[in-house]
Amino acid sequence: MKNMKKIAASAAFAVASMGFMAQSAWALLPIEHWKQSSGAEVWLVQSPGIPMVDVQLAFDAGSRRDPQAQAGLASAVAMMASKGVRAEGKGGGDAPALDENGLGQAWADLGASFGANAGRDSFTYGLRSLTEPDLLQRSIALAARQVATPSWPEAVWQRDRERWAASIKEADTRPGTVVAKAFRKDVYGSHPYGYQTTGETLGQIDIAAMKAFHHELIAACRAKVSVVGAVSREQADTLVKQLLAPLQAVNGDDRCQPLSPVAEVATLDKPVTENIPFQSAQAHVLIGQPGIARNNPDFLAVLVGNHILGGGGFTSRLTEQVREKRGLSYSVYSDFSPGLDRGAFLVALQTRPDQAAEAVKVSQEVVRQFVAKGPTEKELQAAKDNLIGGFALRIDSNSKLLGNVANIAWNGLPLDYLEHWTDRVQALTVKDVRAAMQRMLQPERMVTVTVGAKP
Repeated sequence: MKNMKKIAASAAFAVASMGFMAQSAWALLPIEHWKQSSGAEVWLVQSPGIPMVDVQLAFDAGSRRDPQAQAGLASAVAMMASKGVRAEGKGGGDAPALDENGLGQAWADLGASFGANAGRDSFTYGLRSLTEPDLLQRSIALAARQVATPSWPEAVWQRDRERWAASIKEADTRPGTVVAKAFRKDVYGSHPYGYQTTGETLGQIDIAAMKAFHHELIAACRAKVSVVGAVSREQADTLVKQLLAPLQAVNGDDRCQPLSPVAEVATLDKPVTENIPFQSAQAHVLIGQPGIARNNPDFLAVLVGNHILGGGGFTSRLTEQVREKRGLSYSVYSDFSPGLDRGAFLVALQTRPDQAAEAVKVSQEVVRQFVAKGPTEKELQAAKDNLIGGFALRIDSNSKLLGNVANIAWNGLPLDYLEHWTDRVQALTVKDVRAAMQRMLQPERMVTVTVGAKP
């Protein structure tokens, strides 16, 4: 019977992954939002066409909450969430303890998945399950145990910490890692966005530190829960309560005062140039500065501007000037990563060591000209057509739609944000884009890091 359920679950997921594609991506369902008595907030999109549900629990417990001496703590807590759960009930009779292998097998038997992840700002748990009542209830119960009662096995942490430290040491031999770490240090200084996980910081993380982090920050009253799937509002409300009830029982609600604020990212007051010697076939270059927060009103204008400058692939200004006209780099692009605070804007490229200086000069000039003058009408329309034409691909699966709902929940965006996205992009003018890029970027105060260039 168990194997039959596994086969049925696998088949249903295969159908589900294709079924959503058949629905019109433009037929966006309304987002419902409410607050539970625990303090947890829920955002729901009912998607009845597929017998499955995707859930994300988000907490303000990302790596920006790490102590500097224990950089990597949030990620360690997320990693240990899959390493086992404690027993439940008197003598463990109701639900026996599971180690990492038993936990993995339990999820395989359910045909469902669950995992934890620590990002820069948020700590998230993600559940995906079929909505067949028995399977869903068992999935919720197991997920709730992983959230509330991880077993924190000491031997497993010692093993994985050693592996993690070894992987960091190996990565530090690559020019791409060296340039990225130097760039973060120069852009963020002592801000938590710039913290680096090292073998030394991992050595400061023990089980007690992980337990304390989990107890302090993973609280039901602070949960932002996004749900997409074949469930009603009543079912979603019950599902979330069941997911969070063990967490309330274990940790209580005594920690629900506002968290202490994290220091704001500082604006750079002068340019920083760093040239790092490195024996490499290619020089690696990063140019940039703090960008914008995700809730900044300029977000869509910057999205379009960045698409034109360097985010749009072969049609971008940087590709045209650096790669096509001068052959200085096979690949060059720009990107920005807004968060609760100002994630970095950057220009990235690789080039021959003897061409690095010229490639940097050209890239800097392209950015200066774009910030000063903005896009042309032709560039703007092409970017709009591309972004609006690709909008359906942003929401063409339950998991992508969940990501968009979670984005709305986490950043406090209006519930009709997706509904008006294309209209707002279409309404942008050259003046709007130019002004937004000028508010975000100061080309005369950027960080430039080069690794492996010839002197």
